[in-house]
Amino acid sequence: MGFASSFWATSFLLVLVASVARGDPLVPALIIFGDSVVDVGNNNNLTTLIKANFPPYGRDFVTHRPSGRFCNGKLATDFTAEYLGFTSYPPAYLSPEARGSNMLTGVNFASAASGLFDGTAQLYSAISLTRQLSYYREYQMKVVNMAGRARANDIFSGAIHLLSAGSSDFIQNYYINLVLRGLYSVDRFSDLLMSSYSTFIQNLYGLGARRIGVTTLPPTGCLPAAITLFGAGSNQCVERLNQDAILFNNKLNSTSQGLVNKLPGLKLVVFDIYHPLLDMIRKPSDNGFFESRRACCGTGTLETSLLCNAASVGTCSNATAYVFWDGFHPSEAANQVLAGDLLEQGFDLIS
Repeated sequence: MGFASSFWATSFLLVLVASVARGDPLVPALIIFGDSVVDVGNNNNLTTLIKANFPPYGRDFVTHRPSGRFCNGKLATDFTAEYLGFTSYPPAYLSPEARGSNMLTGVNFASAASGLFDGTAQLYSAISLTRQLSYYREYQMKVVNMAGRARANDIFSGAIHLLSAGSSDFIQNYYINLVLRGLYSVDRFSDLLMSSYSTFIQNLYGLGARRIGVTTLPPTGCLPAAITLFGAGSNQCVERLNQDAILFNNKLNSTSQGLVNKLPGLKLVVFDIYHPLLDMIRKPSDNGFFESRRACCGTGTLETSLLCNAASVGTCSNATAYVFWDGFHPSEAANQVLAGDLLEQGFDLIS
């Protein structure tokens, strides 16, 4: 980054800080779609095994109780809400908290084990992305009834809409699904996901959304459970999976640029979480961590959801030293680092 761009970025950040200091959120609402990385409890209300509403999940959250977040504490999107100036987090749409005026500042539709491919969600009885969009339409009607059409339109167009999806499509579906792998190469499966992604963004745009952020895939081959499941006994990142993630991310960037060129007034930012997370994994001590191969929960090599429970033997006492909380999900400390990166990358969505 050159001096001029660095100067303006710093100046803009100071403006943002001043705005938040006055008590004004930088955008009218924060609306979230996706998977377990951003689910705050929608799966609590589903008949599915993919849940996190029991200890030790949530032990370091502000309430010190499990909320349905797949983390010991806050998600990256929780930190993002704080950085944007909100005094509460977007509630899970299916929860009792998603009622009345608190919905005016946003809600969360994400569902653990959901993906860009609706078949992934169906495997685990999660809320598909298509269904999440239907809930969003329902939500819009509620906001119009509360705030009136003009104000509602301002909320929808000014809100930041965030999407986190794709990891489950590979880890929890494609890599373990002989039928899918027989039908599609990784390249063709990624194209299928891009088609779903493009349709979702265009539908969201058609409903008035103009500020959208989407996260890349993480280095999936470095997730503790992925190393255990697909590493053939190795203790190292599975490079084949990482290369698949890079291929997907390249397609995500090019598809997103095509959407920006096609849809007037659309601000669409692709948030790179691959490289920041890979940096934490490869150089944990440089980022304030002690452990990046094993997760905090249980043995740290596999446990996630029901396998990460109060009876799990070996769960760490201090998760701040760990990059990962469970076999698939970052710790609160890692989420805070990722949220800082998201803020730096997301200036276009709040300018």
